[in-house]
Amino acid sequence: MSGLADWIAVDWGTSRLRAWPIDGAGHVIAHLSSDKGMGGLAPQAFEPALLDLVAPHLDPVRATPVIACGMVGARQGWAEAGYEAVPCAPPGLARATRAPATDPRLDVAILPGLRQESPADVMRGEETQIAGFLAATPGFDGTICLPGTHSKWVQVSAGEVVSFRSVMTGELFAAIAGHTVLRHSLGEPNDESAFLESVAEAMARPEALTARLFGLRAEALLHGLAADTAAARASGLLIGLELAGARGYWLGTRLALVGAPALTARYAAALAAQGAVPEIADGDAMVLAGLQAAWAQAGE
Repeated sequence: MSGLADWIAVDWGTSRLRAWPIDGAGHVIAHLSSDKGMGGLAPQAFEPALLDLVAPHLDPVRATPVIACGMVGARQGWAEAGYEAVPCAPPGLARATRAPATDPRLDVAILPGLRQESPADVMRGEETQIAGFLAATPGFDGTICLPGTHSKWVQVSAGEVVSFRSVMTGELFAAIAGHTVLRHSLGEPNDESAFLESVAEAMARPEALTARLFGLRAEALLHGLAADTAAARASGLLIGLELAGARGYWLGTRLALVGAPALTARYAAALAAQGAVPEIADGDAMVLAGLQAAWAQAGE
């Protein structure tokens, strides 16, 4: 679908660039993406990468506003957008950093991340998903969990992020599956019963995690443990450890999961086994909703 954009929403992560040109009526004109994430770009390559994706939707006679979130605002990104200190509402366009675009058709603003002084923590990109969820769920008070490479557990009250905790569960699973002896034993984590059993094991005895992990290798060698079952158990052990550590965030409070459907489903199953029933929202939809909320606030 073609057409000139009134403005453009951009989610620019480490490995992917996504853009949504939006018309004056608020309709998304196109869903665009490329593999030109910030992790592979030199500083001078950001503007060409964006133009390659959105140029057909730029007005030739004016600067089209672009609102971007994610790692594009990191120190190694296009322009460092900094971090706003919590407690605060998810930051909007008023707190954005202008990127040094030279093409007169571009006016690029990058939203900041969030920081917590003690215990020290940061997020970049998830704050926009939180903004989108809060826009879609007015009056939400409770905890938002955003599973991913670095999962976030976020306490929200009165429209503000009060505190949060980041957990390296996703990155640990990837490292264990790809760079340890378990790489020979893990397939796809598709065995739900094995997953849930391991969640319960890790929550009951978190101190046994590393022994349980090596046990997967031993069972594969000695007893022919299936690779998919081994992966499900490894995932369950790590997510169970995460849930045990984050119990203060999810126990007895309103809870929402925001992220990729397959991953939120796994977390929802683990939480349901512990008696917690979370609301679920799609992460892609929420990042777009958050960028749209930033645009709407700028026009108020």
